[in-house]
Amino acid sequence: MEQWLLELPTPCYVVDEKRLVKNLEVLSYVTAQSGCRILLAQKAFSMHSLYPLISRYLCGTAASGLFEARLGAEMFGGETHVYSPAYKREDMDELAHICGHIIFNSFDQWRRFGKTALEAGAKCGLRLNPEHSTQEHAIYDPCSPFSRLGTTIENFEPDALEGISGFHMHTLCEQNADALAATLKTAEEKFGAYFHRMEWLNLGGGHHITRQDYDIERLISELVRLRHMYDVQVYLEPGEAVALNTGFLVSGVLDIVRNGMEIAVLDTSAACHMPDVLEMPYRPEIIGAGRPGEKPYVYRLGGPTCLAGDIIGDYAFDAPLKIGDKIVFCDMAHYTMVKNNTFNGMPLPSIWIHTLDGRNRLVREFGYEDFKNRLS
Repeated sequence: MEQWLLELPTPCYVVDEKRLVKNLEVLSYVTAQSGCRILLAQKAFSMHSLYPLISRYLCGTAASGLFEARLGAEMFGGETHVYSPAYKREDMDELAHICGHIIFNSFDQWRRFGKTALEAGAKCGLRLNPEHSTQEHAIYDPCSPFSRLGTTIENFEPDALEGISGFHMHTLCEQNADALAATLKTAEEKFGAYFHRMEWLNLGGGHHITRQDYDIERLISELVRLRHMYDVQVYLEPGEAVALNTGFLVSGVLDIVRNGMEIAVLDTSAACHMPDVLEMPYRPEIIGAGRPGEKPYVYRLGGPTCLAGDIIGDYAFDAPLKIGDKIVFCDMAHYTMVKNNTFNGMPLPSIWIHTLDGRNRLVREFGYEDFKNRLS
């Protein structure tokens, strides 16, 4: 384990700028080779202290509502795009003046708010649902049966497209370029006749572009094909791919109890600090640890909340754990900070950056007042 990780307090999130730049350089290559534009999806990663760095490589931000749109416009700059399954009337006037692109989920939403958006100078789009599932995680599948996300071909209204300049499709989750190609094939069969009438296509997120085995050249080929075939500007809005493998959650061992096995209680909670471990679910990697059977000392790792299921998983170590030992979870930049909570009055982890010049820089600490002021 690198020494700089051991020097951090617990619990804390830390993002390594060198790893982040490595990802951004990959995304910049895709932009240069394909002519696409890439937006940061803030729903996955909205640590705005790093926006000045990220904005050197990406063209803007994608938002899921008013607050993310404001954050992107104020702290990132460039283009600001927004999509929501349904907008509130009281938010639309401000969104229309913040966002250059406003994407509607249905023709009813388009009829309700399109005039306001167009009069403010925004470009308007419609989210499509090609009804082509390529993943196994139903909770993250916008194409699952009875999905509320996007307009299906059955509900598509060709005569209502006047004023709509683009289509949006988001169907992937942590997937490779083959899933995109399969989705596009179905989408073009259903909606391709209308692509020629558009100025832009937004292919959403879920593209795991910065993963080691990702087929970047196939992605580029698909993007170039779309641009040339339909004469459109193509957008991607990854969030996870921007921050993939750039961050860590550093935790400490508070106690070790025994109940049929060794159980280490950490100052880090799955429920509060990495909820996707329970929601997805998935097993985060730990530096220096393996699966049971791979190393001699096995522990179940759990958080300090009252939730019986606040369990991170079973891990094996080379040596027995001791109170005060540090446990470092990997790939903890995306969908962690944006989802964390203070259930049980759990303190939020502090936020750090490991800078390009090798320093640990504190960005934010949280205390009692942050918990107190959330609900009253």
